[in-house]
Amino acid sequence: MTELTVGVEEEFFLVGADGRLVQQAGGTLAGAGLDGVRIQAELLRCQVESASAVCRNGIELLDDLRGLRKRLAGSAGVLGARLVGTGTPVSAQFDQSAISPIARYQRMAEYFGALVFTGTTCGCHVHVGIADRGHAVRVGNHLRPWLPVFLALSANSPFNNGHISGYASSRYLLWARWHTAGPPPYLESVSDYEATVQAIVRTGAVLDRKMVYWDVRPSEHQPTLEMRVCDTAGTAEEAALYGVLVRALAGQALDSTHPARRVPQEVLRAGLWRAARDGLEGHCPHPESGELSPVHEILSHLRDRVARELRQTGELSFVDDMLAWLRVHGGGAARQRAAYERRHRLDDVIDMLANQTLSRSG
Repeated sequence: MTELTVGVEEEFFLVGADGRLVQQAGGTLAGAGLDGVRIQAELLRCQVESASAVCRNGIELLDDLRGLRKRLAGSAGVLGARLVGTGTPVSAQFDQSAISPIARYQRMAEYFGALVFTGTTCGCHVHVGIADRGHAVRVGNHLRPWLPVFLALSANSPFNNGHISGYASSRYLLWARWHTAGPPPYLESVSDYEATVQAIVRTGAVLDRKMVYWDVRPSEHQPTLEMRVCDTAGTAEEAALYGVLVRALAGQALDSTHPARRVPQEVLRAGLWRAARDGLEGHCPHPESGELSPVHEILSHLRDRVARELRQTGELSFVDDMLAWLRVHGGGAARQRAAYERRHRLDDVIDMLANQTLSRSG
């Protein structure tokens, strides 16, 4: 098995005592005491982002993610704010338009207008260390059919702006409004990838290559393959689980001599919609057969498929524990809904989110 490094980027919201977003990113980042690589500003001043170290295994990754969350939450708390891991704002928001004071984000706001200010979202990005672009493109093709599974696994945004959305991941639907978001096409080669990206840039529909927001792509700023389909995880353990499973699949794909399954773009988009609606407790297309299957069953199949690799890296027990925990406690969206159903108060959802962002229960 090819040994690969893994890292995870997480985006978070900052909320005040009333549950509404607060523009405290600058103070939170300054107080956290880390450089602008490990933690940094996001598009809006109510958001912050963390980036794990380059890790060799899931244990290292989990320890680092826990530390980053603790540091950011502590700094936010000094300012009277709370750090929450969710894909969309839970409470109704009066103003989401404060752009971070970064030149690139200011340009985006001027160029794309209301698209930037509405539909605020937070995602989780997994980076797997594959420096060779040819290998990254090939592995990305193998990961394409798995995108709905990882979206369903990570779905953590059933509420948006004070409303029950009817979707486990309302974030994914909002994010898909960006014209370059969504699943990538099946790419034949590095030259095919480059030609496609350059053609998109030539249209003027993006500011630069970084705005080709495909759900899985060779990173434009790291020597990695980046999966971007996941909602921000409710817990650090879930974020580490995404990283471990993506890395294991990528390692298998890198060693494989078989071509990737060519799922038509329209079918893949439909599968992603189904995953966004249902979440972990529902159904999505099986990556190998295309048949609609329970997500938990697909994850059990995935666990068995990569068990040898996980055993070699010492991560199998962690994956088994997490899959068992998710069966008992539910995915992120299910836990948010359960918190709401107790008293039908969004404040209870926010309290639960703030607590589990730092410490998994059970």
